[in-house]
Amino acid sequence: MPVTNTNTSALILPDPKDAAALSEEAADIRGIKGVVDVPVVNEWIVLLLVLLAVSLVAFISVWIIRRHLAKHSEKSAPPPPPPPHILAWNKLQNALGLIHDANRFCTEVSLIIRVYLEERFDLHAPDRTTEEFLFELQSSKFLVDAHKELLVNFLEECDMVKFAKAEPPENELRRLYEAAGRLIGETQPRFDDGKHDSEVGVSF
Repeated sequence: MPVTNTNTSALILPDPKDAAALSEEAADIRGIKGVVDVPVVNEWIVLLLVLLAVSLVAFISVWIIRRHLAKHSEKSAPPPPPPPHILAWNKLQNALGLIHDANRFCTEVSLIIRVYLEERFDLHAPDRTTEEFLFELQSSKFLVDAHKELLVNFLEECDMVKFAKAEPPENELRRLYEAAGRLIGETQPRFDDGKHDSEVGVSF
């Protein structure tokens, strides 16, 4: 019987079935892919809400700023000056306290009427003599004939006191005062009768 050496290393061959299984596992292993973006659900809705919120904040901010500036401008802006007829009425009331001094009274009321006519109708009255002003007045379309006649008599009587040193009684001075008030009252703006300034009528 031949002798077998048990110390000899034995060559162990793999089982053909195991080799087939390993080959299948190796074939099933795939390479690593890159990062894949996961879509966000309703992303456009979130973006729209953000835009709406930003727009709302901007709108409120602009509204608050404009309101603040409007209040500030109202406080800082000076009030508009009173219209010419109001100024003339107030000055005429104050001039009544000078009625005991005929010269000062007539000087004041005639100046009040001249300034009023300049501011109301752009008639250059204060810086002209009575003759020059009355000459311009004849061609003016802003006053009717009755007002022109009233103004001529008023200015001539005032000049008699100022330059001719006439001393009319108080009742005559009050008549001049009433004539001045009538002229202002009948030529002041009227917004309810639909008339233009060039068609100022007489109201008796």
